[in-house]
Amino acid sequence: MRAEALKGHLDALLLAALEPGPAHGFAVMAELRRRTEGAIDLEGGTLYPALRRLEEAGLIVGTWTNGSGRRRREYQLTEKGRRDLAAQRGRWREFVTTLTVAMDPAAGKPSWTPA
Repeated sequence: MRAEALKGHLDALLLAALEPGPAHGFAVMAELRRRTEGAIDLEGGTLYPALRRLEEAGLIVGTWTNGSGRRRREYQLTEKGRRDLAAQRGRWREFVTTLTVAMDPAAGKPSWTPA
């Protein structure tokens, strides 16, 4: 899946990948690749600016660690990031439900009323 297809959803995907616990950038990429069976395979040029943006927004915090003889940045969700992820999941579910009904009317009507 190309990075362009993820626009508007990348931040939520990164927050979700960090939800289990702290991880460095390469591990975040690997987790998204694993969860999507390779469909999402980010490159560093997409990932690291997004992580920086999330850090500047206070949704994640990055700290330098020394592991395997090298220094690397490890990221973890902040409480604000956990709240934001929960809100984004709610919006995502509404979006998916709306598109499902619009594209496949046989799927049935949503249990909520769109705004």
